[in-house]
Amino acid sequence: MAGPSWRRCLVGGTFDRFHAGHRLLLKSAQRHAESIEIHISSDEMADLKATNIQSLDIRMAAIDAFVASQKLNATLHELVNANGPAPHHETADAIVATPETEGPCHAINDLRIANGLPPLEVIVIDHALAMDGEWLSSSRIRRGEVDTEGHPWFEPVWNDRVLSMTQALDGELKTPMGTLYRGPEQAPDVALSGALEDMDLSVNALVAVGDVTVQTFLELGVKPDVALVDGQTKRTMLEPEHRVDQTQFEHRHALSNAAGELTPQLRTAIATALKETAPTLIDVEGEEDLAPLFVHLLAPMGTVVVYGQPREGVVVQITSLATKERCRRLLSLFEVL
Repeated sequence: MAGPSWRRCLVGGTFDRFHAGHRLLLKSAQRHAESIEIHISSDEMADLKATNIQSLDIRMAAIDAFVASQKLNATLHELVNANGPAPHHETADAIVATPETEGPCHAINDLRIANGLPPLEVIVIDHALAMDGEWLSSSRIRRGEVDTEGHPWFEPVWNDRVLSMTQALDGELKTPMGTLYRGPEQAPDVALSGALEDMDLSVNALVAVGDVTVQTFLELGVKPDVALVDGQTKRTMLEPEHRVDQTQFEHRHALSNAAGELTPQLRTAIATALKETAPTLIDVEGEEDLAPLFVHLLAPMGTVVVYGQPREGVVVQITSLATKERCRRLLSLFEVL
């Protein structure tokens, strides 16, 4: 079997939420060259590309772990501009591209020729595909559509079936899934004010679950992007004067969702609400306590989900890969009706 055709191959990218496509790219580069240089976008470059991209330290650590596990002959470098060292790199002789970055690689070769250097061999690697047949990309993962292997967060069988909680889950679901901010039950604004100090709502969507939580946000002058209410607190119906004023929300959905269950109607309403450009209220007849499980699986990375913890305060959970994985695992233990 013939060995690598090239001496040193350059690879550049953001490498956010290191995924199966990144693994394919790096392993393909190694097959073509004796050594590879991996140039990872700086935090400043990443911030210009999109919000909620992981820090350079996290992205580098993920690549470093993969390089070590695969015993790749690779070095890691910080990329501080679009072309990196490629236009003046004297020992590189190849560069990896995906179909949409092939053009910029040829532009780099024009600069190399102007600098008196030979052009790089442009090795085009096709994108890895997610299970739905679409490209697997960091942007899709950030939007919450698929996991790092390209699998959907929702099992197809869940889409049109009612999911019913089993008794075995009762203890785990009562454990706060996030950061607990403590405060007196009779003054929910104390805990919520503390939580607000740690939230960055300038770039992240806010989802509030529960009448008291939603009402307290509104009293503090913060309107959630998505609010879920059921007209109850601790399973006791609220008096009309204590209920959330639904007219404060531009979009409203009403549906039924029994206690201990998650319905397709709730899933659809949450998915729709997360895509709305104006605040949306979901009014549930029954109970919305389990809604955060659906919210996290449907929401983009960085979404802030807040719900009340009886007699303790409020819980804040940021949507992340780990959060989504936990929610998917929990839903896999529900009974499918």
